[in-house]
Amino acid sequence: MMNEMARTREFVADRSTWPADHPRVNYGRIGVLLLNLGTPDGTSYWPMRRYLHEFLSDRRVIEEPRWKWWPILNLLILSTRPTSKGKDYDTIWNKELDEGPLKTITRNQANSLSERLAGHPEVIVDWAMRYANPSTESRLRYLQEQGCEKILLVPLYPQYAAATSATACDQAFRALMKMRWQPAVRVAPRYHDDPVYIEAVAKSIETHLEGLDFKPEKLIATFHGMPEKYLEKGDPYHCQCQKTSRLLRERLDWPKDNWLTTFQSRFGNDPWLQPYTDETVERLAKEGVKNLTLVAPGFSADCLETLEELEGENREIFEEHGGEKFSYVPALNDSEAGIAVIEGVVRRELMGWV
Repeated sequence: MMNEMARTREFVADRSTWPADHPRVNYGRIGVLLLNLGTPDGTSYWPMRRYLHEFLSDRRVIEEPRWKWWPILNLLILSTRPTSKGKDYDTIWNKELDEGPLKTITRNQANSLSERLAGHPEVIVDWAMRYANPSTESRLRYLQEQGCEKILLVPLYPQYAAATSATACDQAFRALMKMRWQPAVRVAPRYHDDPVYIEAVAKSIETHLEGLDFKPEKLIATFHGMPEKYLEKGDPYHCQCQKTSRLLRERLDWPKDNWLTTFQSRFGNDPWLQPYTDETVERLAKEGVKNLTLVAPGFSADCLETLEELEGENREIFEEHGGEKFSYVPALNDSEAGIAVIEGVVRRELMGWV
């Protein structure tokens, strides 16, 4: 058996034994694939409809029975929501590159990471989106064509959730099922309590506050929400968000009474994780809080939910109900600190491969 295995390895390594017309097969490289949520290809009706259809058809995102959800999605939501959401995306759209900011930032993150790993020429860094383009399958095939026999998948979500990290991996695994010669695959785990990540977010908050002409009376750490029933089914996301928030508050030595943890972007009629960000912002303004700052530690890159919802909608809510000064701390994005976090995760998970 061992002799047969040795002969097999020798055949793969020695191309001189292959027929002259055998297609070229690259090998010996390692791929790193950064995975993020996705962004529509455009803000008009049809690109938005395609994106929303793919996103809201994901059974990890919407866990309702298909017989119940299909008519709601196709007859109601996709008839009106593409237009309204397209207008929202248009307010944050990167007009120069004609793409959403999430795509711009994720590309920059991959390019910067590639530069930091230049000392390992066998490593190729790429990026993909769970929904829309560039697709996970297309980039996995690209990495394989470049000779990547080992691939590290890196979901860019500090806190694990089935609707984010798991579905990103699901999509990658579906692509792998189509491959005759599969690469070896690793998945980077959540990093919600990684000291490098906590320090990077904490410093970004400190830098942001130093640039303000006011001191916030309250600071809200807001995370993307999910239905409460997902937590009840065992999803660890809520607990990891709470730990991230606590570690940040302790690192900043911020008073407990002036630090809040909330959840945003709820959708539908089911109860979601609470307290809700928008309702909390409104309540604080009505209670007389004049200066407020929000930070969204769960987002590795700014996108619709931060730029339009937090920076835009929640600012309006705060000011309309008596608040005066409002600020949002940008995500780590492709900053030096942000890339250092991703690099730390990647280098740790590549141990034994490089």
